[in-house]
Amino acid sequence: MQKIDSYNFSGKRAIVRVDFNVPLNENFQITDDTRIRAAVPTLKKVLEKGGSLIIMSHLGRPKGPTDKYSLKHIIGAIEEKLGTTVKFAPDCMGNEAAELSQNLRPGEVLLLENLRFYAEEEGKPRGLAEDASDDVKKVAKAEIKEKQKEFTKRLASYADCYINDAFGTAHRAHASTALIAKYFPQDKMFGYVMEGEIKAIDKVLHSPDKPVTAIIGGAKVSSKITIIEKLFDVADNMIICGGMAFTFAKAKGGKIGLSLCEDDQMELALTTLEKAKAKGVNIIFDGEVVVADKFSNEANKQTCDIYNIPDGWMGMDAAPSTLKLWENILNSSKTILWNGPAGVFEMPEFAHGTLRIAEILAQVTAKGAFTLVGGGDSVAAVTQMGYADKVSYVSTGGGAMLEYLEGIELPGIKAVKE
Repeated sequence: MQKIDSYNFSGKRAIVRVDFNVPLNENFQITDDTRIRAAVPTLKKVLEKGGSLIIMSHLGRPKGPTDKYSLKHIIGAIEEKLGTTVKFAPDCMGNEAAELSQNLRPGEVLLLENLRFYAEEEGKPRGLAEDASDDVKKVAKAEIKEKQKEFTKRLASYADCYINDAFGTAHRAHASTALIAKYFPQDKMFGYVMEGEIKAIDKVLHSPDKPVTAIIGGAKVSSKITIIEKLFDVADNMIICGGMAFTFAKAKGGKIGLSLCEDDQMELALTTLEKAKAKGVNIIFDGEVVVADKFSNEANKQTCDIYNIPDGWMGMDAAPSTLKLWENILNSSKTILWNGPAGVFEMPEFAHGTLRIAEILAQVTAKGAFTLVGGGDSVAAVTQMGYADKVSYVSTGGGAMLEYLEGIELPGIKAVKE
């Protein structure tokens, strides 16, 4: 594995897997360019060192070519960020893509069309009947895996070196994120996004300054239990918030009204509390919550204890007194990981808790704490508050971050390191 800072890009074509899966409005305008901005240092490094760029990415989850998910819509944004013209290959497997890449000169940039227009990128069959037999599925899977090999080989033929800078897809063993790396045994490396992500998460997992506080939010205990238990090895405090908190409260005998709850996970919640106690982790999920009489931004609301929510009401957000408790804990922490919202973040009336966490993290970062933020709503909160550059690190990978925190070896990382 090479290092991007020391690699000689002079005269070489670098094929770079980025994560430009950015949100577009109905007029195909980018509503959040965070991922494009994050990749700019890697892309500029190649150009500044005398290389040329072949950029590849996915956008959305298309089942074939469609204008809605064409990367042509983001060409202007890339040109603006790089300060140069970007050529476009409207078919990442077409002859034009091969010719354009072959003729790239130092300083030039080529963007390939959406990789996921081809089933071969993900290596999964498309178009199978719902009632297809297991034998039919098996044959289809074998066929697409063979085609994936040729797809990967052709992508690799466009370039002299490979850079993976798409942490958001590093947990997928796709053609462009993992399989392609073997064609560049001496010329593969991570981009700055990947390097930064790995360094930030490793700091939390392996060399954090104490005390460590993890804030784990979201709807379901079942989706976060592995990361919760993994973090018991490093955390001194763990704040469990969002919908998950009500499963813990009910498991402890609380009345939670109509609040979100996984009844089948209550035994697991109690076991989790016991594990936390055994490892000396201070786990916090209780306190006052903001409740509503319906799941709506226009609902009536009141504040009550999480263990005593009235019938017909549901928990929607953390209350001010609970946020003050969390603030005291966070102010005394040296390392903080935040993943997941404290309430129904998509409703403005119940986004206060999540936004307040973002504000507190910006404040403690300024005082010297290391703060790592990941997960869609958490990232959206720090971005919305204008704090993305006021925390230590904002992760661009949702599922990838969770799996890495859980200790899973990600295919996109393994392929480059091998």
